[in-house]
This record gives sequence, C-alpha cells and structure tokens, in this order.
Amino acid sequence: MFVSTKEDILNGKVTDVYFDRTVYTLKVKNLDKRVKAEVSVKKLPKNYKWGVFVGLEEVLELLENKDLNVRAIKEGSIFRENEPVLEIEGLYSEFAKFETAILGFLCQESGVATKAARLRKLVKNKQLLSFGARRMHPAIATAIERAAYIGGCDGVSTVQAANVLNIQPSGTIPHSLVLLAGDTKEAAKYFDETMDGNVPRIILIDTFGDEKFETLRVYEALGKKLAGVRLDTPSSRRGNLKAIIEEIRWELALRGADNVKIFASGGLDEETIEPLVDVVDGFGVGTSISSATTIDFSMDIVEIDGKPIAKKGKNSGSKSLFRCKKCFSDIVLPYTSKPQECSCGSTMEDILEYFVQKGKIVELPDIKNIREHALTSLRFVDL
Repeated sequence: MFVSTKEDILNGKVTDVYFDRTVYTLKVKNLDKRVKAEVSVKKLPKNYKWGVFVGLEEVLELLENKDLNVRAIKEGSIFRENEPVLEIEGLYSEFAKFETAILGFLCQESGVATKAARLRKLVKNKQLLSFGARRMHPAIATAIERAAYIGGCDGVSTVQAANVLNIQPSGTIPHSLVLLAGDTKEAAKYFDETMDGNVPRIILIDTFGDEKFETLRVYEALGKKLAGVRLDTPSSRRGNLKAIIEEIRWELALRGADNVKIFASGGLDEETIEPLVDVVDGFGVGTSISSATTIDFSMDIVEIDGKPIAKKGKNSGSKSLFRCKKCFSDIVLPYTSKPQECSCGSTMEDILEYFVQKGKIVELPDIKNIREHALTSLRFVDL
C-alpha cells in the first residue's frame, strides 16, 4: 500500500526535496537563523467569505519537543483571507522540512471542515452525516471524518473515526443487503432480527421499487420500530425528489407514522440540498465533503533575527489578529499585547495564542470543545 507512516511524517520524509537541499546549504554555509514564519491564505476558494481552521492538533504533534514557539488561532476557529492563522518561531532548520506536512494537514482538513460548516449553515438544525470516506484514500479517512465532525457534521460513517471521536458510527443498510435478500421488506426484517436494539432501524428504500410503496411495505413489517428511511435514488431515476419525499411524508402521516424520519443521500451538495431542507430530517453527504476544495494556505518567513522581512507581496513582521466577540469583525496589526477597541465600541482581543512554548505543548482542547467552538463561531457568519 502506498502509505506514508506516522514515523515517515515525524521524520520529515514526506518533505518537498527543496527543503532538504536548503537546510543542507544553510548548515554548510552557516546561514541558519532564528525566524518567524506565518501561515495564511491569500484567496479562499469559490468566493467563500470565511473558512474553518482544522489540522492544528497534528501540526502541534509534529512540532512538539523541538526548540520552537507556536502561536495559532484555536482549532475550529473561523478565519478570513490574509489573516495569520499560525506562527512558528525558532531556527529555520528546526521546522523547514516539516512545511510540506504542516500545509498538508491544514490545507486539506480546513477545506473539509469549511465545506461541512457551509452545509451545516444550509441545513440548519437538520441532521448532517459524513458518508464520504469511501471517496478518499483510506489512510486519511479518520482525518477527513474528524474535520467534517468539527465543521458541523453530527456523525461519521467509519468505525475507526467514530472511535477516535468517541461517538457512535452512523449508517443505515446498503443496497447489497437488499439485493442479497431479494426484497426490501425482507432485508428490513433480517436487519431488525439481527441488530442490537440500540441500532436505529433506518432502511434504504430505493433498490427495487417505488420509494413510496417500499416505505409503506417496510413500515408494515417493522411498525413503530422503524426509525427512518433513506433515499439514495440515482439521478437517472430521481425526477422531482422533493415531490417524492413529500408524497412519502403524506402517506406516513396518514398512518400515524409521523415519527419515521426521512433521510436523503447520493451525490448531494449545496445546490441539491437547499431545495430539500424543508422536507427531510437529515442528509448523508459524501463526496462534496470528503473531496472538498483545499484551502491554499502558504507559509512565509516574516521575521529574521528579530527584524521584519518578507518576500514581495507579503506584509513583514509578527502580527496579532484581533477579533471582536460582539460583532465578529477582525483586524490584523503588528504584534502587540494591547487590546484594541472595535468600531462597535467593544473590546477586541488577539485570537492568536501560544500552543507550543520551547517545544512543550501548552494545551490541547478535546474534540467536543473544538467542535463546540466551531459551531458557536458559525452563528456569527453568513454564507
């Protein structure tokens, strides 16, 4: 399997070769210096107004026990274009070969979290599940599902990711069970007879027949034990999916089965989810989350031996990112510990804080606190 191990990453083997060559040149010529390097994004994808910062915990693990200081915004924080999200201070040779991995963590995972957050805003209080692990290399499935969970997904499908997140994995039944059973109703009965009582009886109802009639057949078989039905209808047979769902809803209500939830899945993204928000109880979203557009972070030196310096097009010097907790507006200033006054009259505070000091990790919030921070922050931004 073409997989880089954890040891490969920690030993800097996944670096771009020019970093190895640069460090060698610096050491031979005695040019290694103490620097501050900053991570930010110049342009967010698809005209997004904001992103969700994810991947910090892995970056900290990578940089731990090195003679470095690291300031960053909290994982799960909202960030905008041209705002510093992370700053590394130390000898350049201490972290140069890890830039590739650092950006890899942040770019992909922030992209996934941002897409999940956008869908969370769109679906409002409806259930949102991450079903996209099968679309990506299995070696990174847990990282993708973690980012999706932080961004706003209520659950994930893979067993390992759920274990890492300390939640129950989410899923229904596949088409294969229905095909092997030969009938949707029989598959539902077999599933009910073999699963523990704590597993929700949510049945896929579009393998063979009409979605409405299959739903009613399954309801007749399981009765009140039926927790929900899932439509994964292919686009070639989908027609007006909203009308189909409304028809199912009507028939269930007529039989006193208002408690049966209706879930939609199958190739969903923002434009296909929006028309369904008012008629379904939840969404299983795959590819559009797991293969979300990456955030093109870059890392740039902004200070050498205490003196501001940067490449053209980049503002030099260590910076503070001040944010108003009341109106959520931001301002980037040269590094200062002094609070700033916002135009709304409230006090702005620097949200870049130390997570590593002299190689020691200061704190690592647990996953639930990270996710709660992300969801709380989403209340202050619009799509």
